[in-house]
Amino acid sequence: MPLEGSPAERRTRSRVPLSLFWRTFFLLALLLIGSILAWLQTLRALEFEPRAIQTAQQIASLVNLSRAALIHSDAINRVSLIKTMKEQEGVRIVPREPGDIFEPFDTDALGQRIARELQSKLGPGTVVANSVNKEEGLWVGFTIDEDHYWMLTDRARFNRTTGRTWLIWLLTAGALSLAGAALIARLINRPLKQLSFAASRVREGDFEASSLDEGVATSEIRAVNIGFNRMTQMLAKIEQDRAIMLAGISHDLRTPLARLRLETELSVVDVEAQANMSADIAQLDAIIGKFLDYARPGNVNLTPVSLRGVFDTCLYSTRHRTDMRINLDMPDDLDVLADAVELGRVVTNLLENAARYGKSASTGVALVDIVAKARDQWVLLRLRDHGNGVSEEQLTTLTTPFYRGEGARTAANGAGLGLAIVEKTITRMGGTFILTNAASGGLAANIKLQRAPKT
Repeated sequence: MPLEGSPAERRTRSRVPLSLFWRTFFLLALLLIGSILAWLQTLRALEFEPRAIQTAQQIASLVNLSRAALIHSDAINRVSLIKTMKEQEGVRIVPREPGDIFEPFDTDALGQRIARELQSKLGPGTVVANSVNKEEGLWVGFTIDEDHYWMLTDRARFNRTTGRTWLIWLLTAGALSLAGAALIARLINRPLKQLSFAASRVREGDFEASSLDEGVATSEIRAVNIGFNRMTQMLAKIEQDRAIMLAGISHDLRTPLARLRLETELSVVDVEAQANMSADIAQLDAIIGKFLDYARPGNVNLTPVSLRGVFDTCLYSTRHRTDMRINLDMPDDLDVLADAVELGRVVTNLLENAARYGKSASTGVALVDIVAKARDQWVLLRLRDHGNGVSEEQLTTLTTPFYRGEGARTAANGAGLGLAIVEKTITRMGGTFILTNAASGGLAANIKLQRAPKT
C-alpha cells in the first residue's frame, strides 16, 4: 500500500459520497414533484373549459344588457345611460368606425376559446379585441340596428389566474413536499444510522456503548434492536471468556516454565544442552507473551504521542545488533493519537518480523527503511524490509491469527500472532494496517494513524 492510501480508499474518495438519507430524500422529492406537476396539469385541464365558457357568458350578458338598455332608451336618455355605465360600472360604449385599428384577442388557447364562444352567443359579426386604436382593454364589437359599437370594459375582471399565482402555489407546495420528504427520510434512516453506529462500536470492541433502544414503537425496528442487543451481549460474553481463558492458560504455563528454567540451570551439566533448553523455554515464554498481547482488552486511551520518541525507544535495543540496519526518515515534531505502550508494541513486533524474515540472502543483514509523513489529518508510516517478500496470495492471510507464511519467511518459529496483534492494535487506535510487497523486493508494512492536533 502506498503511503497516500490503498487503491480501495482512492476509489472510495473518487466516488461522490451519497448517504442513504439523501438517496431516500431525492427519490421522495422526485416522486412528490412529479405528482405536483401532474396535478397541476390536471387542474389546468379541468378548469380550462369551464373558465372559458363562464368568462364568455359573463361578457355576452354584459353586452346583451348594454345593447338592450341602449335599444329601449331615447336619444337623450341614451347619452345619460352611457355616461352612467362608464362612471359606475366601468363600461364604455363608443361608436365603431370603419378606420378603427384593433388587435385580435389573446392568441393562447383560453383566449381563442372565449372568442369563439362569444361569437356563437352574440352572432357572427362579433369582434373581440385586445386594443382599439392603441387603447388597451377588453373590447367587444356588436351591432344595434345595423349600427356598430365598441364596448370597452375592465379586462381584469375576466382574467384567469396569473402565472405568478400558479408559481407561488407551486413553490409553496414544492417546499412543503420537500420538507415532508426530508422528515420521512430522516424517520426512515434514523434507526439505520443508530444501528450503523452501534455496529461500529461493536467492531471497535466497545460493547457497552452499542446498546439499542428496545422500546421503540415500530415493531420491525424493535425486533431488530432486540436481536442486535442479544447478539452484542453474546459477543461480549464470548470476548470476555476468551480473554480470561487465554490469560489463565498463559499465567498457569509460566509457573512451570520458571521451574524448568531454574532446574535446567541447576541440573544440566552440558553447557550446550543447557543453552538449547533455555532457548526453548524462552521461546515458549515469548509465545505465551504473544497470547497475552492478543487477548488484551479492546479499548485504548488515545493521547498525543511523539512518533519519533516511540521509535527511538524501540530502536534503542537494536543499536548493537549486527544482523540489522535501520534507515529512519521521520520528522521530530510528528505527533499521533495513540497509546504509547500499544504503539511501542506494534513497532517492536514489526521490527522483530523484519529481523526474522527480511534478511538479505547475500549479506544476512536485515535492512529496514522507516518513513513517516503527515497527510492532512493523518500520519502515514511505512516500514519496509529488503527480504524476499511473500506471494500476492499470502498478503491477505499474513494477519490471520496463528497463520505463518511459507518459504523464506518461515525460517524461525513463532506463534503466528505478531502481525495479527499489529493489525488489531492499529484498528483499536482508529488507524489502518495493510501489507504490500515493495516494487524492488521485500515486504512493506503500511500504517495510517490519526494525527494529533496542534496545541
